[in-house]
Amino acid sequence: MDRLTTITQWTDPELEREIVDAISLDVPWKLIEDFSTLHRLSGSEDERRAIELIIEQLKEAGIPYTLYEPECFISIPLEASVRTLGPDGRSFRAKTPAMSVSTDGEEIVGELVYVPSGAGANSGDVFSTGVDLGGQDVAGKIVLTEGMASPGKVADVMAAGAKAGIFINPGEAIHEGICTTIWGTPDLDSMGRQPTIPVVAVNHPDGQALIAAAQAGAQVALATRLDTRWRPIPVLVAEIPGARVPEEFVLLHGHLDSWHVGIGDNATGDATLLELARVFWAHRDRLARSLRIAWWSGHSHGRYAGSTWYADTFALELARHCVAQVNCDSPGCRWATTYNNLTAMSETEPFVDAVIRATTGITPQPERPPRAGDYSFNSIGLSSFYMLSSTMAEEDRLAKGYYAVGGCGANIEWHTEGDTLAIADRDILLRDMRMYAASVLRVLTAPLLPFDWTRTTAEFRATLARYQEAAGSGFDFGPAQAAVDALEAALTRFYAAAPAVDDPAEPAARRFNAAQVRLGRLLIPVNYSRQAPFWHDPALNVPPLPDLAPAGALAQASDPHRRGVLRAHLTRGQNRLVWTLELARETVEAATAN
Repeated sequence: MDRLTTITQWTDPELEREIVDAISLDVPWKLIEDFSTLHRLSGSEDERRAIELIIEQLKEAGIPYTLYEPECFISIPLEASVRTLGPDGRSFRAKTPAMSVSTDGEEIVGELVYVPSGAGANSGDVFSTGVDLGGQDVAGKIVLTEGMASPGKVADVMAAGAKAGIFINPGEAIHEGICTTIWGTPDLDSMGRQPTIPVVAVNHPDGQALIAAAQAGAQVALATRLDTRWRPIPVLVAEIPGARVPEEFVLLHGHLDSWHVGIGDNATGDATLLELARVFWAHRDRLARSLRIAWWSGHSHGRYAGSTWYADTFALELARHCVAQVNCDSPGCRWATTYNNLTAMSETEPFVDAVIRATTGITPQPERPPRAGDYSFNSIGLSSFYMLSSTMAEEDRLAKGYYAVGGCGANIEWHTEGDTLAIADRDILLRDMRMYAASVLRVLTAPLLPFDWTRTTAEFRATLARYQEAAGSGFDFGPAQAAVDALEAALTRFYAAAPAVDDPAEPAARRFNAAQVRLGRLLIPVNYSRQAPFWHDPALNVPPLPDLAPAGALAQASDPHRRGVLRAHLTRGQNRLVWTLELARETVEAATAN
């Protein structure tokens, strides 16, 4: 086994067996049953009761915790209606997403215009970045289109001057959601992106009736009512100190708030966090690093308001000392036999593959983290793994006739009244809790942080090759490719010279790990964020090396002005990337020299 493989697959078998065997369903399953009676809207009394239930268990175990109550911008949908006008008019069941404009129950009337989006019954369209209006003039009209009321789609409809938007969900249920592109609490730069139109969603059968009405030239009346305002929400953080390098910590987190009782999304995750807190506290004297476990509110009703507040408030501490962040959402759902939709940044993939196979016997298929799931730390540069948890196999999902959704192990009860206790599976939850425990444990105890940045340079090389092919002769990414090659060569020497130590407190281990962390602070923002450090990108998907993604438009740009603008943009983006790669190379060369 080469040195890098030894680093990424490091484990303490005896301690890992103890930790995994200590995981029990007793406390977490009771919490899930209690949560099955609580509608945990952000800042609500039911959510307060949920926090109290967790705190009761933390107190009983003697685990130290802090309850914060920041004021955040939160939107609670209350009711919505849609009806067609005329002698054959009819009413349709509807929901409005969080952050839609509230009409305060007053109807607005307009011409209904149908814009096909290509997202039909087989696509949940959960993370869509927009809708192609096809040049239609929708100004002053009410747009009807397929898909969830995702922030990108709503932003496009809004920008086109529509009076309102109606979104056709892909099934019988109407899924709750949030439609703003603002990530967390708005600031002066993002406040202008607050939705300015009312938005509603209907189910698929009713959507077909509305399409027919639009094609017949119908008018519709719709109304929304929401409670959108600044309000206090809970953020609960438990702290388990490490014994060797306590200033270094892993942040393990999930969201507490829910749509309806939200068992698969995310009562099972909340229970997992509680059980891991209990078990790791009991073994704290054998943990090298500290563990922070956070339960966020504001995920569903504030677009990750709780985690964003924490990222803002503890930004410098996170930047200096957090070695990884791990999200826990939707573990333990029925029929979830794979780990095919969980996420992992590229440097964590060998580690994730090793720990999941060793713990569960399942080979995961991780994917690039989308701009979602309380990943509020990308611009700081925290190595990150897991977002969604286990999920049903694709063939099983298709056999059930299920469309894609954003959680609940692919159960289509996600974000609906159907996400009840029936969605949770005891055996699968136990397996997932053990997987999370082993994953977190390995990072907490590894002498050398188990991340492989050559996987990142390989990702960068492949991304640059795609962008070069797209740009053709219109732009040269050679300087970036050369900088990637130089960094990879330095990393190869760095890992080959990694110290053979058993204690992360040893000076050689501290130097190595400081370099590993510094690489994240440099390479993650340039790959996942367009913003400066400590600022938050919109809640829209970010392509790899986002500053260079416009390369795809260069070949189609026939206008000289457009081509000149694109070349200037790509030049500046390449400068940012090359400078970052050079700083990363200097970091590992300095660490290797020591």
